[in-house]
Amino acid sequence: MRFSLLGYILTIALFGATSTMAQNAGQIERVKNGAKTCPRCNLFQADLSYMNLPWRTLNGARLRQADLSLSTMDHSNFSAADLSVANMFGGRFTRASFINTNLRNANMVGVYAGYADFTGADLTGACLSGANLTGAHINQRQLNNACGDESTILPDGLTIQACH
Repeated sequence: MRFSLLGYILTIALFGATSTMAQNAGQIERVKNGAKTCPRCNLFQADLSYMNLPWRTLNGARLRQADLSLSTMDHSNFSAADLSVANMFGGRFTRASFINTNLRNANMVGVYAGYADFTGADLTGACLSGANLTGAHINQRQLNNACGDESTILPDGLTIQACH
């Protein structure tokens, strides 16, 4: 009896932990259907590819492993969001806020993030090959943890190591 009760408690605890980590389909649909704000939403692995979603407020949102490829999210607020391992290939993020955002291992190939604010963002392992960061607020220390290629456009005086 005691063992089965302990097993039951552990099952509930594990189920509760995994269900809170899963995506929230309702929140994803709200964003896809035009909701302008969804702070701290759980958009884990959301498919927002090819979507036109400018001026969104997604600060603190969980967008880990989300697909934002070829989306337009100009002027959006991703401050303190988790965009780790996100696919942002070819997306437009003009004047977006990535302040204190987790962009670890994000695929940012071909991204246009002109005049975006990356203050405090973690770009460790991010691939910026072919990205255009004209006028972006970003520093060399952040870029030292990312990689790019000869077509990566950076603010004056900044450099990026080649991806291997």
